[in-house]
Amino acid sequence: MADTFYNQIGANKRNSLLLALFVMFLFGVLGFAIGYAIAGSVPGALGVAGVALLFGGLAAVGSYFGGDSLVLSVSGAKEVDETSAPQLLNVVREMAIAANIPMPKVYVIDDTAPNAFATGRDPKHASVAITTGLLEKLDREELQGVMGHELSHVRNFDIRFATIVGVLVGSIALMADFFLRFTFWGGGRRSNNRDSGGGGGLQAIMFVVAIVLSILAPIAARLVQLAVNRQREYLADASSIQLTRNPYGLERALAKISADTEVLEVANRATQHMYFTNPIKKFEERSSGLFSTHPATLDRINRLRDLTGDQPLDGAEAAQLAGLD
Repeated sequence: MADTFYNQIGANKRNSLLLALFVMFLFGVLGFAIGYAIAGSVPGALGVAGVALLFGGLAAVGSYFGGDSLVLSVSGAKEVDETSAPQLLNVVREMAIAANIPMPKVYVIDDTAPNAFATGRDPKHASVAITTGLLEKLDREELQGVMGHELSHVRNFDIRFATIVGVLVGSIALMADFFLRFTFWGGGRRSNNRDSGGGGGLQAIMFVVAIVLSILAPIAARLVQLAVNRQREYLADASSIQLTRNPYGLERALAKISADTEVLEVANRATQHMYFTNPIKKFEERSSGLFSTHPATLDRINRLRDLTGDQPLDGAEAAQLAGLD
C-alpha cells in the first residue's frame, strides 16, 4: 500500500506543477502579445507584463496575509479549546503529530451541514474549521480521515501554491481586461496609424493575436486553476492515508458528506474551493459542473480503493455517488 499512495502523491504533485507552469506560460504569451501590440517592441512587451504581475502580486499579498482571518470571520467560525471540544482537539493533535507540523488553531462552525476546511499561509500560521454537522455525523475514524486531509493541505503548502496560481490567473484577467478596454476606446487604431512598414505590420498582427488571447486566455487560465485545485484535493486524499494508514475512514467520510443534502449556507463561490468536499450541492442554483473546484466524489473514492486493492464502485452505488457532483 505504501508504494501506491507514494505513487499517487508523486503523480499529483507533478500534475499540479505542470498545470501551474502552463498558467505561467499562458501569462507570458498573453503579456508579450499585448505589450508588443501596444508598444511595438520587445522591451515594451515585457514592461506591460511586469506591471500587470506587480498589481496582481500586491493584491495577492494582502489576501495571503489576511485572507485566513477574513474567511474564518465570514464563515462564522468560533475558536475552541480542550474544554469545549476535547475529542476534536485530540484528533487534530494526533494528525498534526503524524504530519510533523505545529498544532493549528481549531474552529467550529455552527452549521448542521458536514464539512471542514483548512487555511493559513504556512504550518506555523494554520487553522482548521469544522462544522458541528461534521462532528455529529462522523465517527472517529472518519473524522481522522477528514482531519488528515485538511492538515495535509497545510503540510503540502496548498494555500501558498493556490495563491501563486491565483496571482497568475488574476494577472491574466487584469491584462486581458485592460487590453480589451484599451482597444474599445481606440488605442489600437491610434497605435496602428502611427506605424508604417514591416514593424507596423507585425504590430498589427500581434494586435489581432492579443485580442483573441485576451478573450480566451482568462477562461483557459480559470479552467487550469480549477484543475490545479482538483489535483491538490487528490494529493491531500493520498497524503491523508499516509498519515492515518486507514483509507476506509476517509472513504466513508467522503460518501457520507457528499450524500448529505443539507446546504452549507456560509459557503460561497469565493470559499468553496477550500472545503473538504464541494459545499455547493448539485441541486443548488449556484452550482456549476464546468467550474467545479473539487474532483468527483466517485473518482476520489475509487482512487482510495486502488490503495487497498478493492474493486472500484460500480452499479447503483456508483450511479448514486456520480449524481451528487
